Amino acid sequence: MQVKAADPAAAEPRTRPEHRVRPSRATPPRWRSRKVQGLAYAAPTAVFVTVFFLLPLLLVGQMSLSDWPLLAGDRGFNAPENYTDATDSTLFWPAVRFTLLYTAIVTVVLLGLALLLALLVQESRPGAGFFRTVYFLPGALGLASASLLFWGLYSPSTGPLSRLLGKLGLVDDPVSFLGTPTSALLSTVFLIVWKFAGFYMLILLVGLQRIPQEVFEAARMDGASRGQIFRSITLPLLRPSLALTLLLCVTGSLLAFDQFFILTKGGPDNSTVTVVQLIYREAFQRLNLGTAAALSITVLAVLLLLNVLQFRGLRRADES
Repeated sequence: MQVKAADPAAAEPRTRPEHRVRPSRATPPRWRSRKVQGLAYAAPTAVFVTVFFLLPLLLVGQMSLSDWPLLAGDRGFNAPENYTDATDSTLFWPAVRFTLLYTAIVTVVLLGLALLLALLVQESRPGAGFFRTVYFLPGALGLASASLLFWGLYSPSTGPLSRLLGKLGLVDDPVSFLGTPTSALLSTVFLIVWKFAGFYMLILLVGLQRIPQEVFEAARMDGASRGQIFRSITLPLLRPSLALTLLLCVTGSLLAFDQFFILTKGGPDNSTVTVVQLIYREAFQRLNLGTAAALSITVLAVLLLLNVLQFRGLRRADES
């Protein structure tokens, strides 16, 4: 009886194959890491903000604390003289009152008209796209260009508005749209409303289109009227867009300059001088950069305070 020799390979105990260790991927170069990429993307904006905002802001702060004539340069520290001189000016408080009055009128009229236009063109109906374009077109025109256009329209001698009113028999003499404080204010408000109503309409229109239509359909099925739907659904859900338009409108109105500088030059009798016009006069007519810088810092502080109060008010409204 033959005995088969054992297979040496079979006699050896089987061992588990060793796990292959995959070579770790090489760490990507530093310039490819996410952090460096993020810094590279943010660098142009950071440089722009630093050069055109932070550095000028620091320079304005230094000017506001120094005796700094326009043609002589820094003469040394004199705080708080610039701030007291700014508030002691005979035009300061009238300019503040006029700027606040102008801001209140423009904000109410402009936001009300923009909301009305947005409600009119929110539904997809024949001609809605045409009217959206027509309403928005004035916003594509620069404010200085629009002011020059209306200056020509308001001219009592060569302007077409005065001639048109005369031909219609509504007036006997040429109308001076910018001749009195009240007419100058209302004429400027009409210009701003004409130019910016379409722009704010577009912001509110985007907010309206983000509201689900199912909400309105459910309210109609429950028997809610249009007024109830507007008060209880549209306005609450449109609050973020209204907050944005309110913020832009208030800030732009408080910084009003171009329209009054071109249309009225602050007249008649300095009745339409805004705070920014006062800054311009201090800097480039009275050649006092220190007082102008103090006024600028004051306006900036007021704007920051108003923005903070608006955001807090909106947050409390959302929480309630």
